[in-house]
Amino acid sequence: MYQMEARVRYSEIDENNRIKLVSILDYFQDCCTFQSEDIGVGTEYLKELQSAWLLASWQIVIEKYPRLGEKMIVGTMPYDFKGLYGCRNMLLQDEEGTVMAYANSNWIFVDIETGKPKRIPLEVMKMYELEEPYPMECAPRKIKMPKRPVEKQEILIHRFCIDSNHHVNNGKYVLIAEEFLPSDFRVRELRVEYKKAAVLSDTLYPLVEESSEKVTVVLADRDKSPYAIVEFFGGKND
Repeated sequence: MYQMEARVRYSEIDENNRIKLVSILDYFQDCCTFQSEDIGVGTEYLKELQSAWLLASWQIVIEKYPRLGEKMIVGTMPYDFKGLYGCRNMLLQDEEGTVMAYANSNWIFVDIETGKPKRIPLEVMKMYELEEPYPMECAPRKIKMPKRPVEKQEILIHRFCIDSNHHVNNGKYVLIAEEFLPSDFRVRELRVEYKKAAVLSDTLYPLVEESSEKVTVVLADRDKSPYAIVEFFGGKND
């Protein structure tokens, strides 16, 4: 397992001194990126191939939200390649190795010129050492659209949402969707399916369906075609 050490920063905590959900996502995404950089198939290498990895979906289960100053170990384990897709697990552990959060993710290899998926080159696959999947109950990659969502105020995409692929960053969709959670809702599991990429100056039209244990947020275009579907599972804060 590829690992990196980290510590919860003040800039990463919420009003209860616990790490924010989006910061856990950022650590997982950064860990994956650093592994690719360290083994020689990072962003510059992929740029030469006119290629990039785009996140198709992930499922994150949070057992514990670490607090300000806590030291953490972030890890990632690629476990499968299938044609266009690569699959990874991620772990967030404390100093003693206790798992605080874990995740499953599906990544798609794309041509950055056409925006279309393409097969993962053998030379890229060979650089990763595949490991056994983490023993978790994996949800399906696809998420069903809610049946009776409520339309919310549209949101304009600004520059701070955009990453090096010139798309809205994966974590920013979740950050936007979190705004529709009840104030006392603690997320214990997150699922996201990324359908298409939003870019600068696009407008998101949120559709929200809420129950006591789940909130589904669809971030869609004007025609209600989703950019991303986000499911939050949990309940009231403890």
